[in-house]
Amino acid sequence: MTSASFSSLTSQPLPSLIAGEFPRITRLVTVASGAGVLKAGAVLGRIAASKKFTLSAAAANDGSEAVRAILAEPVDASLSDVIAVVYLTGEFNAGELTFGAGHSAASAADALRDLSIFL
Repeated sequence: MTSASFSSLTSQPLPSLIAGEFPRITRLVTVASGAGVLKAGAVLGRIAASKKFTLSAAAANDGSEAVRAILAEPVDASLSDVIAVVYLTGEFNAGELTFGAGHSAASAADALRDLSIFL
């Protein structure tokens, strides 16, 4: 597995995704095979056993139910793991985010705020 590392984006973030000037920290992570096609702005959780990321669903019981990051670029992890850039901090437009089943901007706001991700 490729170790996570800090990264700077090679392209500009989606202007509609970014809501303010709060510092954005990015990191390279592995999006787990089977996560499917995810758009930039997908709210991700981390699977405890593999440390890989997937769309966070409230009913999951593998660790990914806890929101951890926001995907910075679209990915297709339907058939294989994908290395992708995520935001670990920043200020984002809630209407541009994609939440997994059981999550919403309202239900995830407090947990994201604890990570310095503001909606």
